[in-house]
Amino acid sequence: MSAGVQQVADGTYLVHGSNTNWVILTEGSAATLVDTGYPGDREQVLASLAEVGSSPEAVTAVLITHAHNDHLGSAEYLRSAYGTPVYLHEAEVPHARREFLHQVSVGTVLKNGWRPGVLPWAVHAIRVGGTAHVPVASPAEGTLDLPGRPRPVYTPGHTDGHCAFQLPERGVVISGDGLVSGHPTSRVKGPQLLPDMFHHERARAVASLDVFAGLEGDVLLPGHGPVHRGPVREAALQARDRAL
Repeated sequence: MSAGVQQVADGTYLVHGSNTNWVILTEGSAATLVDTGYPGDREQVLASLAEVGSSPEAVTAVLITHAHNDHLGSAEYLRSAYGTPVYLHEAEVPHARREFLHQVSVGTVLKNGWRPGVLPWAVHAIRVGGTAHVPVASPAEGTLDLPGRPRPVYTPGHTDGHCAFQLPERGVVISGDGLVSGHPTSRVKGPQLLPDMFHHERARAVASLDVFAGLEGDVLLPGHGPVHRGPVREAALQARDRAL
């Protein structure tokens, strides 16, 4: 495996893109892709699929934890080029269509530019499509009978429709940006919330940590930061303690 692709369980791969992760779940060559990085990460997304023995044609569905550009980047490309259905929580669908945008503004980033790591992160985000217009034209709806058997878990706060995915058969929780283990703008290592400026409603994001604390699993795959091993409950409680 390359440095960017890490097998964390049977048929379960965490891929580290440019500051954002995505997850590939495989059964044979068929795959479920959870998040898709920035628009500028597309070649790495396609390469990571090939590395785990799959392909864009074999992706059964794309699951999106939330519709920020660093997670939504190639979703519409896969939908339009390969007919891949793209699933989001119903509360996140209008966000994915860009009927509105719950994303940190340039003004807020500039106000926080004095914080360590913020300006380098912002420059990188712009270069790889963080401000691009990448709506999903036709998000799909339905039951998730997909490789990995992911179970959606509603965890709002970071955005209105943020959704994590639990893999009960694999002991894995894919947490998106509702619970992370690091970020270029954070000096904290380990389970945490993203810095306040990234959340649409911070209080709801903190409350959703209780939802994570109720999930069984011992492998946490976050949207940012390395894989975290250990009970997901303990990770969520640690993040909550840090947030209060």
